[in-house]
Amino acid sequence: MIIDFEKHPEGLVPAIIQDAQTKNVLMLGYMNQDALDKTKKTNLVTFYSRSKNRLWTKGEESGNVLNLVDIKLDCDHDTLLISVNPKGPTCHKGSDTCWNQSNEESYGFVTKLEDTITSRIESADAQKSYVASLFAKGINKIAQKVGEEAVEVVIEAKDDNDKLFLEESADLLFHYLMLLQAKGYKMNDVVSVLKQREK
Repeated sequence: MIIDFEKHPEGLVPAIIQDAQTKNVLMLGYMNQDALDKTKKTNLVTFYSRSKNRLWTKGEESGNVLNLVDIKLDCDHDTLLISVNPKGPTCHKGSDTCWNQSNEESYGFVTKLEDTITSRIESADAQKSYVASLFAKGINKIAQKVGEEAVEVVIEAKDDNDKLFLEESADLLFHYLMLLQAKGYKMNDVVSVLKQREK
């Protein structure tokens, strides 16, 4: 890995810190060659602090260290992407990230859909919301609906109409997400089980 430290003033390159599990960006720091060497040697992310004018290992005072997982170099050889397993919050102000965001795993649109389901449940307006009306009927009705959608997916899988197969698959996923919430869970809980099985 040949890094162009000379491109930036003071011989520093940006180091983007990303959680290896959630893929969320936690912070941005700067490294020189010495900081990079110490990071590799100790497996604890170390920066060059411009304010302290010295090497600084993240968490050296708080204990909230960044355990090194991987280092990648960008196409211009002047920016690092560092994957870590953080111990505790990353920001010195106590938040998970330096953007005051929670460092939870997200599944993009599926997570957004889960949030929509939650808001519809909480609104409890069964007259305007399909989700609220189904929840009002109880978990047995939700589970029954998941079963019906699963059967429809199987039926469409045996036919040649891909459009119907995908539509029924979407219906199944939507109702499954509702069933998870009815049981007090979300997709993240299912993924955690799958991750345990991977070991």
